[in-house]
Order: sequence, then C-alpha cells, then structure tokens
Amino acid sequence: MLMDAHGFPIFTISRPKKLRLVGNYWLIYEGEVGKESSNKPIFCVRKNMSIIKAKPSVLAYVYGGGVSGEGFKYTVEGSYARRSCKIMDESRRALSEIKKKVAMKRGASFGVEVFNLLVQPGFDSRFAMAIVLLLDQMFS
Repeated sequence: MLMDAHGFPIFTISRPKKLRLVGNYWLIYEGEVGKESSNKPIFCVRKNMSIIKAKPSVLAYVYGGGVSGEGFKYTVEGSYARRSCKIMDESRRALSEIKKKVAMKRGASFGVEVFNLLVQPGFDSRFAMAIVLLLDQMFS
C-alpha cells in the first residue's frame, strides 16, 4: 500500500494469488482495498516475461483497468537493477524517469536505494511512485 504523508492510502498494490503461475502481474487499486472489497483495479502491471523478447529493454507493461485490458497504456523500459528506467506512454514520450542519484563532487554514487524520480508535468507522481514500488517487487 502506498500512503500519503498523513497515512491515508493512495493506492493498494496486490498480486493475485490464484494466478501467480499463469502470469506475472500485479493490480493497482485506488485507495485501500480489503478482502471483502468489490473495488475494481485501475491498472494492471505485467512483467515482461517473454522468452523471445521483441523489445528487451521493456521491463513491464501497464494496462488500464483489470487483467483483460485491451492494450497497454504505458511501458516501463530500461534497467531497474541500475536504477535507470523510464515510464513511456503509447507515443514513446517519457513521462517519468528513475535515475541513480550521484553526488555532485567526484561523481560518487549513493547506492541503488537512493535515486531521483523525475516526473513530467501532468503525470501523476503518486502513480509513478507506485510503479517504482512494483518494480522493486518484480526485480528484488
């Protein structure tokens, strides 16, 4: 669950237990979602697991709505291990970018846990952070 500074839930991220072996995907819900909730997911994020990757730089696909989304709305491309990836829209425009933080003097790195999240105006920074949390789940 991603919460705001006051502790209120922004997004709930879950991985369906029933189909873990079938597909490597996670669902994003708005707000808090409990076991008895009937909320529908607002996004489905699927890890790129293709054996023959047509686009090897693609880490994940983000679909609108549930698992049966029509086409992807965003792709996440780059390398999460190096904290160098971008969230791209359908027209290949970078909406958000994760960059490893580097010290100004001597170009020293702070390590993989310290990074910058750059978000373009008009793109939801909360959603960008939810994608970062998902990438951590997928690749850690």
